Amino acid sequence: MRSSRHSSSSRNAFSASFLKRLGERDEPLVAGEADVAGPWHVEEVPTGFGLFRQGESLSRESQPSAVFTERWLALLAAAVLPGTGRDALYRLAKEAGPEGFAVAQPGSGEAVGYLALFDETLLEALNAVTLLVSQPASLAFLLEAAGQVALERAGAILDESVE
Repeated sequence: MRSSRHSSSSRNAFSASFLKRLGERDEPLVAGEADVAGPWHVEEVPTGFGLFRQGESLSRESQPSAVFTERWLALLAAAVLPGTGRDALYRLAKEAGPEGFAVAQPGSGEAVGYLALFDETLLEALNAVTLLVSQPASLAFLLEAAGQVALERAGAILDESVE
């Protein structure tokens, strides 16, 4: 689990001594998700574009969680970061069955699809885009990062497919 390095250096409604005492206890299982859940915002910093949590900014002397040379890369990071603290939504069976490698939901174990080849990269991408389409802020960051040309092309495709 990652620990938040921001709480001690950023302004916070809780005192540093209280947070230190609380930090000596075991973290709840969802702490990793809380650390990356956001909401996030992108802000220009001297070396590029920084990714900050709500309540943090360069003007508040916070350190960005990440810095990218291009704004669109910072937007993509803001889009996918909330999913990095969550358990994967889909798991890939290690052994192929008659239909291929099962893609299953962890809780139920129910197969929601099959892959002809054992492709963990495809499964990671599926988990990432599932997060993107289920989180409106993440989807908005992704769309902004795509830019005008991609949105024009995608809009035309979407318009045609919804007729």
